[in-house]
Amino acid sequence: MAQQPRALARLAGLALASLLLAGCVQPPAAAVPAAKQEPVTLRVLMAGSLIQPFDDLEAAFEQIHPEVDVVMEGHGSIQVIRHVTELRELVDVVASADYALLPALMYHSTDPETGQPYADWTIQFATNRLTLTYTDRSLYADEINASNWHEVINRPDVRLGLPDPRFDAAGYRGLMLLQLAEDYYDAPHIFEDTLQGRLRRPVRTYYEDGRWTIVVPEIVQPVPDSGLIVRGSSIQLIALLESGDLDYAFEYESVSRQHGFNYLTLADELNMGSEAQADTYDQVEVRLDFQRFQSITPVFGGEFIAYGITVPSNAPHPEQAAELVAFLLGPEGQQIMTTNYHPMITPPRVDHPEPLPDVLRDLAVPKDE
Repeated sequence: MAQQPRALARLAGLALASLLLAGCVQPPAAAVPAAKQEPVTLRVLMAGSLIQPFDDLEAAFEQIHPEVDVVMEGHGSIQVIRHVTELRELVDVVASADYALLPALMYHSTDPETGQPYADWTIQFATNRLTLTYTDRSLYADEINASNWHEVINRPDVRLGLPDPRFDAAGYRGLMLLQLAEDYYDAPHIFEDTLQGRLRRPVRTYYEDGRWTIVVPEIVQPVPDSGLIVRGSSIQLIALLESGDLDYAFEYESVSRQHGFNYLTLADELNMGSEAQADTYDQVEVRLDFQRFQSITPVFGGEFIAYGITVPSNAPHPEQAAELVAFLLGPEGQQIMTTNYHPMITPPRVDHPEPLPDVLRDLAVPKDE
């Protein structure tokens, strides 16, 4: 009986040792979930008139590309390009309401880091028409029409909105429309009646070799209480129309329809939306009376409205950027634009097919075809 306690003690010791050893054995490590990959941020700068359809484009593209976060930013078309070429910001896609601005401002400016031009191709993908936009509250809304609008906007109690021609294609196109209207209506003082005396520094015009040249001063500042209101982009006039602070403004037809405004459909000879009237539009140009840009003479010719889009050569995410442009030009993107009343150029046209990304090669035809 004396050995039983010792036997029990040995058993207890073995049990304790087993427990201690068991405590030293680590259980299998739990599987560590892979870190969630952050989405690629795709920065898109576009003309203000594209804001509404491109918002829808962003949502549709992100739904099928959850790995991409598209960030849209709207400005006047000239300002959009200056973010890349002069402010040297990194942007993935640039879309302008005037395709001609892209080659003029991006092909002849070079990235100081790489020495390459900021772009070497542009696709014309959409068009539009200029309209005179107003609301039910606008003065003389019940009597304005396509024949007398140029008289109505010059009445002393009417407030007229104009996008700044130094920053926005709609602004210099509005000036062109006013000049073309003089011949169309056989009313030689429309331009002068609309602008002269309303700006601290006048906008001048002269006729030479069959073409009108409109000269815009370095400072575009309306005279207080003159009835003229100037904003940096056409989209900034929308809120003033909605609030009743403006009676009329020159806007693109797509924007007028998107916001439910009233608008006048002006003659094709004036609205810059008819390719058949290209020779008429070519009779006028706008020249900035100062060196607005580092590399080009600041002259904008009257042309059929064609929107342009490109991927800058220094884009941080060129593959995803090209995919977004392809989505825009494809069936779903075209439907989004059409739903937003923004007409497309079909088929899209490219000036330099050779450097196009592969994903875009079958979506655009050479511009000269």
